[in-house]
Amino acid sequence: MLHVDLDQFIAAVEVLRRPELAGRPVIVGGRGDPTERAVVSTASYEARAFGVGSGMPLRIAARKAPEAVLLPVDAPAYTAASEEVMATLRAQPGATVQVLGWDEAFIGVETADPEGYARAIQAAVLERTLLHCSVGIGDTLVRAKIATDFGKPRGVFRLTAENWTSVMGDLPTKDLWGVGSKISRRLSAHGILTVSQLADADTNLLTAEFGPKMGLWYRQLGRGEGATTVDDTPWVARGHSRETTFQIDLVDRADIEQAVRTMLDQVLDDVAAEKRPVVGLGLKVRYAPFVTKTFTRRVSTTIDRGAVIAEAMALVAKIDPDRPVRLLGVRAEMAMPDDAREGHTPTRGGW
Repeated sequence: MLHVDLDQFIAAVEVLRRPELAGRPVIVGGRGDPTERAVVSTASYEARAFGVGSGMPLRIAARKAPEAVLLPVDAPAYTAASEEVMATLRAQPGATVQVLGWDEAFIGVETADPEGYARAIQAAVLERTLLHCSVGIGDTLVRAKIATDFGKPRGVFRLTAENWTSVMGDLPTKDLWGVGSKISRRLSAHGILTVSQLADADTNLLTAEFGPKMGLWYRQLGRGEGATTVDDTPWVARGHSRETTFQIDLVDRADIEQAVRTMLDQVLDDVAAEKRPVVGLGLKVRYAPFVTKTFTRRVSTTIDRGAVIAEAMALVAKIDPDRPVRLLGVRAEMAMPDDAREGHTPTRGGW
């Protein structure tokens, strides 16, 4: 199986629209204004050389790369480009395509020459969209996904059971797909620092720390094991969300409640279009200067808008009344169809 990942996708789309930006540091985020509260959505390789990365506040990114061109996020343009890429992938001989997001997908295919097939994909995507991609080849989805990083940019890399330990064994656990900084720190507290150490970790220790399901899953990740089938079952969103960063902190409770109601109205419009009931709610709060809390609540399965709003206000009541609010986000979880492959909608605002 293969994993295809577009190189610096959002920045690349912007450079295609503005060829004069080729070779220059480009940063995309918010409305492109570093004086506003917003974060970097993506940075070109030239901008990354200055230490700019996704999720970084725009003002800091602009300070790190003062010569960079800052651009606003244009989601419709990225969606249109992504659709062209995915159509190209689906047109490849024998390909089963599982879309993971705007800029990446798994491809299942039977071929005696996966490297040749990967190069053909790169050529086809470039010819149709003028975008470059990297391709990972693996005998599991995890290995294919991780292999892509070794191929970037514009390359191809194969990662299998045979070379997994030699390539990955001495790397830190945070380099694994699905193990972020927080999980890595929890693992390091038990002396588990590398991928090999995680692969050989005591299962009782892992299940005690992370639970019986996740503990065993992390150990499996350390071995590069897991699913071996690409699933092209239509993607179904588990939930919808919105979030807003306020240019001036909210202090008054009435203003906070109104902001939540406004976002929740938009979220519930999305939910109504899916014709599925709400089963859970989430409220994300970022206090000034930059402390984030998330509150969640299971709710009785309902399509009653008023009932959902009432439950959301119960979450709002958990917000500390003595702390200014910098950001709010609202998420509604929906009941899943029995035959659905679960997924998450791209968040409008970053949650």
